[in-house]
Amino acid sequence: MTIEAIMRRAPVIPVLIIEDVAHAVPLGRALVAGGLSVLEVTLRTPVAAQCIERMAGEIEGAVVGAGTVLDAATRVAVADMGGRFCVSPGLIAGERAEGAIPLLPGVATATELMAGLAAGYTHFKLFPANVVGGAAALKAFASPFAQARFCPTGGVSAENAGDYLALPNVLCVGGSWVAPAEAIRAGDWDRITALARAACALRAG
Repeated sequence: MTIEAIMRRAPVIPVLIIEDVAHAVPLGRALVAGGLSVLEVTLRTPVAAQCIERMAGEIEGAVVGAGTVLDAATRVAVADMGGRFCVSPGLIAGERAEGAIPLLPGVATATELMAGLAAGYTHFKLFPANVVGGAAALKAFASPFAQARFCPTGGVSAENAGDYLALPNVLCVGGSWVAPAEAIRAGDWDRITALARAACALRAG
């Protein structure tokens, strides 16, 4: 599956920080039930790798990947876990678009975007979106970088996601609001499914 196909599956990619592996599968199933089938598990907790393995193997209809991927070796490791894509906060030195699984690299400036294009990428994460200009920055990128497509992440919420999704060069957004930490801790899967359904309704057009 290409990174573009992954980004087009749903308007929001949940950015998940999972502290307890027991939460991984029910959390993923709740999100998929609400229509969000692309799940980004950030590699920020000791159980993240185990969560990816469990979710990839046990959740029907889910496309599971890893976030906070910082080097080429981790990209390969995520593929071995059963992950189907990686997301990085920036460009990984020496890493190109071709690889074990698709990589969505982060950019914040025109210079970084040009470096990413030179490395063969056409799809990027704008990060941190709310700090580097948000929707206005993406509008500015549209003309000189007509081939680039984006998933803005960082400060994206239910309130401003629609502003991003209305832009023609934005395929989806990344956000954590669909899986609040307190809802995960409480096992309130119905609430998370409801938030996922509301997120699906944000798609422009």
